[in-house]
Amino acid sequence: MSLGLVAIELVLSLTVMTLLGRIFRLPPKLTSLLAIGSSICGVTAIMAAQGAINPDDDDTATAIAAILALGALALFTFPAIGHALHMSQQSFGIWTGLAVDNTAEATVTGAIYGDIAGRFAILAKTARSSFIGFVVLGYAIYWAAQGKAARVERKALFLWQNFPKFILGFVALSILASIGFFTAAQLNSLGNLSKWAFLPAFAGVGLRTQLRDLVRQGWRPILVGILGEIFIALLTLGMVLAVYRHPSIH
Repeated sequence: MSLGLVAIELVLSLTVMTLLGRIFRLPPKLTSLLAIGSSICGVTAIMAAQGAINPDDDDTATAIAAILALGALALFTFPAIGHALHMSQQSFGIWTGLAVDNTAEATVTGAIYGDIAGRFAILAKTARSSFIGFVVLGYAIYWAAQGKAARVERKALFLWQNFPKFILGFVALSILASIGFFTAAQLNSLGNLSKWAFLPAFAGVGLRTQLRDLVRQGWRPILVGILGEIFIALLTLGMVLAVYRHPSIH
């Protein structure tokens, strides 16, 4: 079910951001970066796309600032919406993993709602992140065909280089935990370690957020980001509520 929702989210995010970028006449590569960042995993996806489609530095900085700033707002708005709608831990976690772009912000937003919500947020977000190589490769091929980016000669190598390797560790540890390799005490210790290790990672996200980059290219990128994120959040919320409130799910 999660994978199905992720696939729909990818199509919706790419379509919505691309259409809004064209409507508001953003630079084409900035539109591509916003679409990639909102559909996959925020900053990581934007940085991967930067090396593939060669955008202007200002476009990259604006896209990163927009994704991080809008994701930070989710920390306050998403839990309030979840409580107002009486969402379950599972449904809220899945929604967060689908709608919040940056991995760090999605993880924290889910954890604020509850431990179970945090786990499902990571699950959905990891599923989204696994598509990064395919989406970035698609944009690289498109811009190469336009003569505005280098051609990708070895596509399999490109996919491997852009694939987030942490997912392999995630899957490996999940398998070991599922087959009882770790004791309950060891699992508890690993859980505590992950929380402490996450603190400097999230602090790093805040340190990279430069609000001045948002205003460098005017109000249009900000407006596109806000409208796109709201639209995507509402669409994914509707999907999650429809799926997880259906009688067959219970």
